[in-house]
Amino acid sequence: MLTMLITYLGVGAVAGLLAGLLGIGGGLVIVPMLIYILGAHGVPQELVMHMAIGTSMASIMFTSVSSFMAHHKRGAVRWELVRRIVIGILTGSFIGSCFASAMSTKFLKGFFFIFLYVVATNMLLNKKPKPSRELPGRLGTFSVGNIIGGISSIVGTGGGTMNVPFMAWCNVPIHQAIGTSAAIGLPIALASTIGYIVNGLGVDSLPAYSIGYISLPALSGIVLASVLTAPLGVKLAHSLPVGKLKKIFAVLLYVVGTKILIGLI
Repeated sequence: MLTMLITYLGVGAVAGLLAGLLGIGGGLVIVPMLIYILGAHGVPQELVMHMAIGTSMASIMFTSVSSFMAHHKRGAVRWELVRRIVIGILTGSFIGSCFASAMSTKFLKGFFFIFLYVVATNMLLNKKPKPSRELPGRLGTFSVGNIIGGISSIVGTGGGTMNVPFMAWCNVPIHQAIGTSAAIGLPIALASTIGYIVNGLGVDSLPAYSIGYISLPALSGIVLASVLTAPLGVKLAHSLPVGKLKKIFAVLLYVVGTKILIGLI
């Protein structure tokens, strides 16, 4: 148990740092690591992906609060945008979690592999928006919120991998995009977590100390570390060349995605 807790603390430390630094919610790190850790600890393979995603979403509830509060202190959260998109986010996230709960582990791993490659490619290309482009109206942000929430809940992320590019594409300054994305991560994680708990209740072969598809030991270790390192990531985001760091992280995503693909073949 002590070894497990130390392992989960390490996962949380890295996830929290990246959440604050890149505004990604940490899920891109948490999910791949939990896939292997939970499997090594005897969780049935048909439940590994569901529990990795569900636990990731539950941890992001805490990580996002720590992260967006630090960004808020620096004036980097666009709260009017959060209010415009939150209804779509909540709807899409809950529906996405229900859909994912009904899918097989193999399907979810395949979907996650594709998602990693798309995110990594987007980070490397770093396309610049037209100077005249602005954020869409309420209907547009509601629709975007549904899509971001739905996909995020299926892959176990806080939405930053889509929120940040979307806002940057609409000419929101990058630091505001990252800070606002951290705030949007909370409703995504909240609605998704509820979905993974509800849909996981009564499932056979769940490991001990689980609530639905949420592993409480993993959640505890990840949260304890991530809430401490997320503010450090925010501090680094305002002083380091985030663009270069994203390119390095994109290469890492390709490596992780390829490893997941090999496991599916």
